[in-house]
Amino acid sequence: MSAIVSAGSASLDYDRIRPVRIWLYCLAAFVLLIVVVGGGTRLTESGLSITSWKPISGIIPPLSAADWQAEFEAYQQIPQYRLVESWMGVDEFKSIFWWEWGHRFLARMLGFAFAIPFVIFLIQRRIPKSLVWPMTGLFVAGAFQGFLGWWMVSSGLSELTSVSQYRLAAHLCAASILMMALVWVARTLEPPVSGVVPSRGWTIANWVLVALLFIQIGAGALVAGLDAGFIYNTWPLIDGAIVPGGLFTIDPAWRNIFENILTVQFNHRSLAYLITIYALVLWWRGRKGPGFAGVHAWLPRIAVLIVLQVAVGITTLLSVVNIPVALVHQALAFTLVAMVVAYLSDMHRLSSR
Repeated sequence: MSAIVSAGSASLDYDRIRPVRIWLYCLAAFVLLIVVVGGGTRLTESGLSITSWKPISGIIPPLSAADWQAEFEAYQQIPQYRLVESWMGVDEFKSIFWWEWGHRFLARMLGFAFAIPFVIFLIQRRIPKSLVWPMTGLFVAGAFQGFLGWWMVSSGLSELTSVSQYRLAAHLCAASILMMALVWVARTLEPPVSGVVPSRGWTIANWVLVALLFIQIGAGALVAGLDAGFIYNTWPLIDGAIVPGGLFTIDPAWRNIFENILTVQFNHRSLAYLITIYALVLWWRGRKGPGFAGVHAWLPRIAVLIVLQVAVGITTLLSVVNIPVALVHQALAFTLVAMVVAYLSDMHRLSSR
């Protein structure tokens, strides 16, 4: 028999909306895949290999020697090739082209993976009316990601030899918001949860954790954009000290947060320490407060994942940004923030019953 529960004035048939829930989780996983491929694109310096934005025709890669030559000649016109990669021939160019093409291809496929099932579920009336417009907003947010991606790439086509770290951070942070929103909506379609109803303070404390993780994702994007992970590859000391000198050598001072390689890496490390301590305090308080039963079973998983993420982050640094390790680090960051959002969404459902 269908599991039906009253939700305000409406009723949710959890068996009927199960495909919608699974679809949303798949979309969140798809976003994560795109982020990981995007991270590989950045780490292999491939992001500027396609110098034009063709949302429709760009889905078709070069199919002939003439097509490859045309793409390569376009790449030869930008500063990255002239100042950094002038040694490249067409064959070497192909290796970076496929990274960027793959990233854009997956982003296009995300649009289809959203739009087609969305229309089908609307026709089947599987989507609750209260979520039709929010889900439409998710589609718009996904499309906006495509615009942000090109806006980021365009920053490296005329003067810079890589993309702007500011725009990279905007692109990555927007992707994290999209993933968090997908997970939140998916959790609202889950059957009822059990557990101790959280206090308002406890809920706020976990939203603070989400905010810290979101800021850390942005800080990580700055590290990637400035290639800051390739310098100061020691731990726990950085440049021979816990708090190194030279953190504020750029004027005005605020620019150091975004443009000083030493400061950017120091901030990323410091935020990691803060998040770890904060999460462990939450775990300790949670053990004495709501406990880990029912919905609160998320909390020890979050604490373990944060400790694992710190270990992977340190390994990334000491390995001088080994690409597979760095991609795991990025994937864990998104998984972690999605997990905390899932916890918050479940607590919200528990409090709203």
